[in-house]
Amino acid sequence: MASGNKKKLRRRDRLNGKEFYPLLSDESIINAEKHKARKLRNTAWWRKKISRGLCHYCGGKFEVSQLTMDHKIPLSKGGTSEKFNLVPACKSCNNKKKNLLPVEWDEYIESIKNS
Repeated sequence: MASGNKKKLRRRDRLNGKEFYPLLSDESIINAEKHKARKLRNTAWWRKKISRGLCHYCGGKFEVSQLTMDHKIPLSKGGTSEKFNLVPACKSCNNKKKNLLPVEWDEYIESIKNS
């Protein structure tokens, strides 16, 4: 990775006189995405998002301090720390959701309703 350029997720190398861009390890990409999420947590956009105090998943009303940032599509399954993928969640829902994809979460909720 180029020194001082943390935004780049690819490294430029030369192989047999040709340039190529090998992907960094999954761990490196996940760490970069976590760093982006931490930076977004300190923005006016995120403060506005949690100011309503609503959990994205259960719709419950919570104190701002009780809400966490959740990736709808988990980093472990290819999600990114982009605004469209980040939602406020109560700690209970975030712990239950773990690394489920949105469709898997919906199936989980339906199974609870049908029990």
